[in-house]
Amino acid sequence: MASVCAIKFLLCLVLWLCNSLPPCQGKQKWHENRYPFIRNASSFSSPSISTTSTNNAYDYIIVGGGTAGCPLAATLSQNFSVLVLERGGVPFTNPNVSFLENFHITLADISPTSASQYFISTDGVYNSRARVLGGGSSINAGFYSRANPGFIKKVGWDANLVNQSYPWVEKQIVHRPTFSAYQRAVRDSLLDTGVSPFNGFTYDHVYGTKVGGTIFDRFGRPHTAAELLASGNRDKLTVLIYATVQKIVFDTRGKRRKAVGVIFQDENGKQHEATLTNDGHSEVIMSSGAIGTPQLLMLSGIGPKEELQKLNISVVLNNRFVGKGMVDNPMNTMYVPSNRPINQSLIETVGITNMGVYIEASSGFGQSNESIHCHHGIMSAEIGQLSTIPPKQRSQEAIQAYIKNKRDIPVEAFKGGFILSKVANPWSVGELRLINTNVNDNPAVTFNYFSHPYDLQRCVKGIRMAIKVVQSPYFTNYTLSDRKTREKLLNLTVKANVNLIPKHPNDTKSIEQFCKDTVITIWHYHGGCHVGKVVSPDYKVLGVDRLRVVDGSTFNESPGTNPQATVMMMGRYMGLKILRDRLGKLAGI
Repeated sequence: MASVCAIKFLLCLVLWLCNSLPPCQGKQKWHENRYPFIRNASSFSSPSISTTSTNNAYDYIIVGGGTAGCPLAATLSQNFSVLVLERGGVPFTNPNVSFLENFHITLADISPTSASQYFISTDGVYNSRARVLGGGSSINAGFYSRANPGFIKKVGWDANLVNQSYPWVEKQIVHRPTFSAYQRAVRDSLLDTGVSPFNGFTYDHVYGTKVGGTIFDRFGRPHTAAELLASGNRDKLTVLIYATVQKIVFDTRGKRRKAVGVIFQDENGKQHEATLTNDGHSEVIMSSGAIGTPQLLMLSGIGPKEELQKLNISVVLNNRFVGKGMVDNPMNTMYVPSNRPINQSLIETVGITNMGVYIEASSGFGQSNESIHCHHGIMSAEIGQLSTIPPKQRSQEAIQAYIKNKRDIPVEAFKGGFILSKVANPWSVGELRLINTNVNDNPAVTFNYFSHPYDLQRCVKGIRMAIKVVQSPYFTNYTLSDRKTREKLLNLTVKANVNLIPKHPNDTKSIEQFCKDTVITIWHYHGGCHVGKVVSPDYKVLGVDRLRVVDGSTFNESPGTNPQATVMMMGRYMGLKILRDRLGKLAGI
């Protein structure tokens, strides 16, 4: 998923207090001329779930029209019939996801129709998962940067096919950023602190400081993975929105189980069954992301036997590794107060260090007149973290203290920006477990941030570098602010209450404690369906036939500084690979 710090949207919540509000997915319309194959799930005509029929059978059923699912569907539809089932709506006419200046609003919105479904990990860190066509590319900060070459080699991808797949994405939706004055100050400060050389504008992952691509155009409009569907074959492609897949259907009569279709629910609550053709090459392909894919595999009976039986889920295949190996890149942030008016900018500049951390930045605050105002519940300024406490235990004193703490955040924080420090390739590992059988509910997710000392060591190095960046004369000259002490800079973050982790008195004196107490997400979580444990090297689910996974749940590490470029490329890459494996030279690509 792309990305800018969670603190930003938490701060912005101070400005949001609304009770009677319109739906948060926007108007239920889309560009029908360009996407005639997109329609509501209720339009699907299927046989009764209790009967068998070959009507509405597809060569490929893709569960999740996200960052990988959209390019995958567009590619496969060149030769085969493809059905995409997306649980959310379209991004095209939703102003909360179709303007750069509204970036934070969807992340802060926890209404049932939001394009972003929030969850809180058991670690106490706020997080989000996409619920909209285009997936994480529709709700992120837009930064586009390719994976480091070592990642491509490690996962065993064909370098030539990778180098064909990246440009296919880039030519359609990637842009060069306008490069704001704030981002120039970030660049100069990074170079001043030794993150060199300056590599200019490039998509490539290279050590030093660089300016990357963006999916936002010069007008601030995002171009998400959903737009890649336009390059599909509209005669063979069907995309259903508000289609929530309940489970994968298996034929268990033979020696090996095989996927034969899926059961999904439309926006009116009616269930439908979509089936695969009888061709042995047809597949259900999971592209629901690092949360949705392992969750749905377990709900469908593939996972740890004991866990499934506790919830009375019929076991199709016992695999203790489903949901294991969950990793989230920990991020910590630092406010950059400013006395100069600063325009909004998301991620444009990145410092790729040789010590295992990435330094990025964002600035300003914006909101378009067209944005949809939504009630934010747990994320609101009045309730916030207090909503995790039973209502009877919320004293007036505690509530007032919380509100005061929010109001005490310096107004400069809204006018200034943020420096973000992200740990690359964390060694701390967690897991995902079902808490019930409702696919709409979040599973319990644990990331175990900083449980491995190596991650904490790198966080400390990253924070020290971030402090140097903020204290650089290039930054202080630009913000027209005095050089702040380390303790004052850290204290701004501690006061913001960016997570549910208890704070300690020495937060601003011990950088180690600061890292632990103020950790947030950058939404680059991955894992849960690792290669060799849940899927094969070509991403087929081990132990069953006609079921594959194509998304970030297969990753052992997040590729490069920001994963969305590689996840989109993966969708295109795997589409081409499947076509070539199935058709050979007849694929024509």
